[in-house]
Amino acid sequence: MTPLVTPVLPPFLTPLLRLLILTQLAFNIGFFAVLPFLAEHLGRTIGMAGWLVGLVLGLRTFSQQGLFVVGGALADRYGVRPVVLTGCALRIAGFAWLGYADRTWAVIGAVLLIGFAAALFSPAVESEVARQAVLREAAGDGPRTRVLALFTVAGQAGAFVGPLLGAALLAVDFRAVCLAGAGVFVLVLAGHVVLLPQHIPGRRRVRVRGGPRNLARNRTFLALCCGYGACLLAYNQLYLALPAEVERATGSQAPLAWLFALSSLLVVTAQLPVTRWAGKRLAPRRSLAAGLLLTAAGFAAVAAARPAARTGTAALLPAALLVVLLTLGQMLVAPVVRARVPDLAEDGRLGLYTGALSSASGLIVLLGSAATGTLLDADLPPAVPWLALAAVPVAALAVLPRMAPGSAPAQPSATAAREIPSRE
Repeated sequence: MTPLVTPVLPPFLTPLLRLLILTQLAFNIGFFAVLPFLAEHLGRTIGMAGWLVGLVLGLRTFSQQGLFVVGGALADRYGVRPVVLTGCALRIAGFAWLGYADRTWAVIGAVLLIGFAAALFSPAVESEVARQAVLREAAGDGPRTRVLALFTVAGQAGAFVGPLLGAALLAVDFRAVCLAGAGVFVLVLAGHVVLLPQHIPGRRRVRVRGGPRNLARNRTFLALCCGYGACLLAYNQLYLALPAEVERATGSQAPLAWLFALSSLLVVTAQLPVTRWAGKRLAPRRSLAAGLLLTAAGFAAVAAARPAARTGTAALLPAALLVVLLTLGQMLVAPVVRARVPDLAEDGRLGLYTGALSSASGLIVLLGSAATGTLLDADLPPAVPWLALAAVPVAALAVLPRMAPGSAPAQPSATAAREIPSRE
């Protein structure tokens, strides 16, 4: 494994981190080979009504993002290896089922299985990457944000390659796309069976009573969730508000592909330099604040241009600026947030807290996107929806927690926890 991945990933990574980061790349290749083409398949091939297509997509999001907290808790309790292997097996079954599903109940069953599979393996992988990054930092091998930035780059690269693979296979049919996605996860499963250690060195599994209750009382962590959720809600406007603006400006959504490619290219090429620059010059809280302000500036740029109601190619410039600023904001925020979670989690509960971060921010995105859709459809002055979107990250500045670099993670009381033997 090591000789194959050394040219791809920096040599300072341990074999375990290389495996986990390449896992994120493979996860996203397999997932995004299928997802972009699902709605059209459901509507045109199967003949579902528009509201039913929306329901199916919403159920997939809920079964994945909403259940991350469950997957994280299971990783804490049973270890990374069994949870990741189970998630990969379920994802294989889900994609294969979706490829042959031609009735509504079968499609719903397949997408729920696909979503729950990710709710298992993603928090397990993300929490272990964060834990390994903290261990490297403690050993003097560089800031944890460097590793977490690499993890982000790998995910974005997969999100870029996946649709290209799916589009090529769509020339055969949608079933071929689904089976290819399943095939990617077969390779991931086989790789993890061989390479993922039975016992990860230095990892302890601790039974902590009242983990969810303690999490709900952790105001600093909840504040971090709110700040990250606001940034994620803004970033998700690439899939809601941006298409509406592109359609208005050009009468077509064809330019969206170029704007999405711009966002992916920025992350892949600039994430590591941006993280390195921010780590040297900005404290964690300032990095979060800078990311939120850049995000707000992107929406403000579109708001400023909207009253003129220009159309044509030149009218896409505010939208392109929005994409750049949203992406830069996310690049500043995401590694810092993931780096702070280990400092706030109870011992043995990093999976739970990692999953809770995704679930809480996913709920914010769900509610906020519904409100955004209402604003975009309402008969309001053209700049108002964009100003409202700009106000969200600005308001999030008020709830950002204070974060001292190098703070120790919270520990449970001696009576609340007891160590149990690891069986990873």
